[in-house]
Amino acid sequence: MAGRKNDTRSYTTSQLFNFARDSYLERTSRPIYAIVFLLPFIIFYEIGTLLINTDVLNRTQVRVVAFVWLQEMLQYLGTGDRFAWIAPPVVVVIILLGLQITSRKPWWFCPVDYLPMVLESAALAVPLIVMSLFFNSPAVAPRGASQLPQVPAVVQPCAAPVDAATTFHGYSRLSAQPAPAAAAGRALLANIVTGVGAGIYEELVFRLILICALMVLFQDVIGFDHKNAIILSVLISAALFSAHHHHVLFINGHFGRGAPFSWAEFVFRTVAGVYFAGLFAARGFGITAGAHAFYDIIATIMNILFFGP
Repeated sequence: MAGRKNDTRSYTTSQLFNFARDSYLERTSRPIYAIVFLLPFIIFYEIGTLLINTDVLNRTQVRVVAFVWLQEMLQYLGTGDRFAWIAPPVVVVIILLGLQITSRKPWWFCPVDYLPMVLESAALAVPLIVMSLFFNSPAVAPRGASQLPQVPAVVQPCAAPVDAATTFHGYSRLSAQPAPAAAAGRALLANIVTGVGAGIYEELVFRLILICALMVLFQDVIGFDHKNAIILSVLISAALFSAHHHHVLFINGHFGRGAPFSWAEFVFRTVAGVYFAGLFAARGFGITAGAHAFYDIIATIMNILFFGP
């Protein structure tokens, strides 16, 4: 009995809960599972961005802001423009490989787990869909609101210096003018592609990197206890996650204006940030990024079906 207890305690995870060893919940929370699970999403985002932009390497296309931040950081470190486009997905894989190595968990991947992970991610997006419908209700949403709040922030083409109010905005507001079928299909593809990219890169920046950095600051540097460090890290990361969709956008050395500010959308995105942080702590990076991506995809489709183009 004593030996069994010691063995159980020695097998810990980086998540909030220690699931039964080699169970579905434990396996799918491993970083190696996140790499395999998210690889098709990463490829879809890269190819999809190439399809919706003809000049991606000239940096004048629709892109997820968190992706651009990674590009700019890598360029600041000395990478070229062309390599900077490929580098963000490489960074995702490298970070997860580092976590896999330090976790000392098994490296094998069971293919039969992939479909359940997809279904779980889609199911975990449903609570956010319900919450977004509440925040979009007439009693809560600002007058004139006509779409579900969406999570991603993107940068749009801009030939002039980054000071125009329309340069940065949520992709659910890509166009206010009627568009031909081809343009509407292109906009739908852009919405889905950027939604998938946001699921990966916003979770990387605001959960995997920011929360970990804040935990080090509050717990190791300042000396807060573990519980308070977690609460502060989650709340601050969630608030910054929400704010960067509105006015806190810093691209190419300039501050840009995001989506028009709305308290309903700001609160919704803050709550969404807390929700994703909880998923990240309980289920790891792969499922969290998948749930984020599926929320954006479902919200995009619902906006078209129920709220018009």
